Amino acid sequence: MTSSPLTAEAPAPRTSKVRGRRRRRLSKLTRWDVAVLSVLLAIPALLSLALIWATTAASIGLSFTSYNGVTDVEWIGTRNYTQIVTIYEPFWGAVRNNLLWLAVLGVIATPLGLFFAFLLDKQIRFTRFYQSVFYMPVVLSLAVVGFIAQLVYSRDHGALNVLLGNAEHPTDWLGDPKINIWAVLVAAVWRHTGYVMILYLAGLKAVDPALKEAAALDGANERQLFFRVVFPTLRPINIIVLVITVIEALRAFDIVYAINSGRNGLELLSVLVTQNIVGEASRIGFGSAIAVILLTTSIGFVVVYLSQIIREERQ
Repeated sequence: MTSSPLTAEAPAPRTSKVRGRRRRRLSKLTRWDVAVLSVLLAIPALLSLALIWATTAASIGLSFTSYNGVTDVEWIGTRNYTQIVTIYEPFWGAVRNNLLWLAVLGVIATPLGLFFAFLLDKQIRFTRFYQSVFYMPVVLSLAVVGFIAQLVYSRDHGALNVLLGNAEHPTDWLGDPKINIWAVLVAAVWRHTGYVMILYLAGLKAVDPALKEAAALDGANERQLFFRVVFPTLRPINIIVLVITVIEALRAFDIVYAINSGRNGLELLSVLVTQNIVGEASRIGFGSAIAVILLTTSIGFVVVYLSQIIREERQ
């Protein structure tokens, strides 16, 4: 009986070939090579365990204590968490500001970055120059962006009041708690837009031109081409951008701390952690509880981001 295509022996999977190549490469390593590789892997692993995972575990443990850095560690259970959500007034203001931060980055900065990426993908004149201009804020730390914001929004010597002609009655952009959060968010959007633009621009470069040509031959206009053909292929990029936007909103700290130490309307969860742990209050256990809340909120998005990266590498 002749074998049919379904009963014929299937070729060896590609993964087995890759594993065989890796084994042959490892077999060629000398003992000295193995020792050097072991040391190079062990050093960052130990540093990661000591500086990240050990401190994280310590924070989780201290969050259930009343430790203040001076007295002995006293176990108080979930009292810190109860006080945070019931009687600690700055907490809910910080939650509101973090949610506002997330909304502005997601609704304004992300679509704006996608729009710029779409325009630059058209290979317009001076594309390289525009890419550099839009991406320049990304290479700056948020602390530096905060110092730039001070130069722009300063009440007495800020560039914005000079441009608006408010020299006699200047607006206190950073001192007024009703508007300072919006002024800082403009600077945050300025930085985040360039980051999103680069991610989407890389995704647009990877779109198969044949898909665009086929859609154009079928009579699709520019809008239909983007939303029905191009944008669905950017799904992995969309997930990464979403996760990064959430993480950026949760870990925002540098820019507000550089402006006024995160006070007077600029409170964020990360700022509350710093104020309680290293501030005058020195409530290490209480501040650790806020840090754990921030950790548990963001860890889900971090897992989604890492799983997406691992899935892309396997593909």
